[in-house]
Amino acid sequence: MKILVLGAGAWGSAVAMSAAQNPAGHAVTLWARDAGQLAAMQAGRENARYLPGLAFPPALVLAGGDPVALALAADLVIVATPMSALRGMLQSLQGCPAPVAWLCKGFESVAGAQEGRFGLLAHEVCAEVAPGLLAGALSGPSFAQEVACGQPTALVAASEHARVRDALVAAFHSPSVRVYANEDIVGVEVGGAVKNVLAIATGLCDGLELGLNARAALVTRGLAEMTRLGLALGARADTFMGLSGLGDLVLTATGDLSRNRRVGMLLAQGQTLAQAVESLGHVAEGVYSARTVAQRARLLGVDMPITEAAVALLDGRLQPAEAVAQLMGRGPREEA
Repeated sequence: MKILVLGAGAWGSAVAMSAAQNPAGHAVTLWARDAGQLAAMQAGRENARYLPGLAFPPALVLAGGDPVALALAADLVIVATPMSALRGMLQSLQGCPAPVAWLCKGFESVAGAQEGRFGLLAHEVCAEVAPGLLAGALSGPSFAQEVACGQPTALVAASEHARVRDALVAAFHSPSVRVYANEDIVGVEVGGAVKNVLAIATGLCDGLELGLNARAALVTRGLAEMTRLGLALGARADTFMGLSGLGDLVLTATGDLSRNRRVGMLLAQGQTLAQAVESLGHVAEGVYSARTVAQRARLLGVDMPITEAAVALLDGRLQPAEAVAQLMGRGPREEA
């Protein structure tokens, strides 16, 4: 299978490395937008910026230039851009005959505060700009560094199109990666988007040293928020008990490699949001999609108090201790 990965960040590089080592013998090309980064990767045979010390497999081909021309020759195209760049990339790929899948997790950010405007999930963006694409998402609990190292990982291939699900399974299922197919792309994408926001809240909890009881409460009630929003958008409830729901939430909210959790911890230590984001050196999607998650929930009448507290914290309207007090000060209610 000829696989093209568009985007040479940490996750795009890791996915390309994993596919290039698949026993099926795929021909994998990793495309980089930046010519300087491409030259550095070609010289060192590693992504020193995002995955230092991890050598590229010998079979992995590195490329720049026109991504559309490369896509026309591929059997599967993986879009590994941040959410903010997805719309433009999908628009350029709208004539691609091969299955296309994205790796980004989040709601698209919306400029301005016009009444009724809201950010879209990735599949909704695709429906707007490239409705003819056979498209889907590759998601699930996964840190790029561990995938690049070949450590055991389970992912979800989500799409309403069987051809896309089958292509993703064929491309990435291996001795170190299990890929499960799921038709519920709405649920898979809601899980991937909301868990990043909840991880910021959990990082805040850990940074303030509130204890494991508090962390467990946040993860559990956060899962309830995620499920409520997903159901309101048409997802299946069982998806949130799977890899892209509970699995991805637990990993991102508790793992030391989680960028979103790290943001919450740094805010708890007194850093500004700008300082926290700059210190990461990577994109933390929860920072950019938190407001949109909350906005979408409000428009649907979905109660998401943890998300709202995280947004207030990111906007500077609440200090860390105040965000915790706001959540703990809510009145009693039935768990269900």
